[in-house]
Amino acid sequence: MSEFDSEPVSGLPERLPEGESLLWQGQPAWRSLAIRAFHIRKIALYFAFLVAAQAVVSFSSGTGLAGAMKPALWLVTFAIAACAIAALLAWLYARTTVYTLTNRRIVMRYGAALPMALNLPFREIAAAAAAIHADGTADIPLAINSNGRISYVHLWPHARPWRLNRPEPMLRSVPDGARIAALLASALAAYHGMAAQTAIEVNRAPLAKPEPTRPLAPAAA
Repeated sequence: MSEFDSEPVSGLPERLPEGESLLWQGQPAWRSLAIRAFHIRKIALYFAFLVAAQAVVSFSSGTGLAGAMKPALWLVTFAIAACAIAALLAWLYARTTVYTLTNRRIVMRYGAALPMALNLPFREIAAAAAAIHADGTADIPLAINSNGRISYVHLWPHARPWRLNRPEPMLRSVPDGARIAALLASALAAYHGMAAQTAIEVNRAPLAKPEPTRPLAPAAA
């Protein structure tokens, strides 16, 4: 039993206060997470290279087909095991993650081994971006104000890659990514308008390209 088993609303530690409304809730697509966070394709390619290299070495040294098959079979076994572990981890992380978007904040509840919850009020989000992938999923990184820094280790795999000095939370492998990115952009723009801050420029063009990451809401002045 975890501390989240008693959640009044799935993915939220408490019921939404008056004036706050739920816009969207979802989970990462585990297949996309396996590819982009756990690099299952790269693992498979790595072992395929090892098998090919082993075959070349065996044949060049005069070893027959039977002699080359034994080490190749071991490598294939390790490859299957490694890919299966990566797929299982991706499934577990996706299953234990809930992303929640309201008209005032983003809540990320995640953690397969150590459950955690991250509350990100819109006032702490300096900017947002989106990378839409060919399968329709999106990675949506969130730049946090300087007073809201978070540990990269605590965030992973829900963190923007290679941003170690200034970690950025990231909604990973979000299904129907273009729609959710547009929904977040509209929510951020509406919130900052309500807060009487400098208007945020929102990119309303269709987000159809898989690369690169595109800004949703540049930081307000």
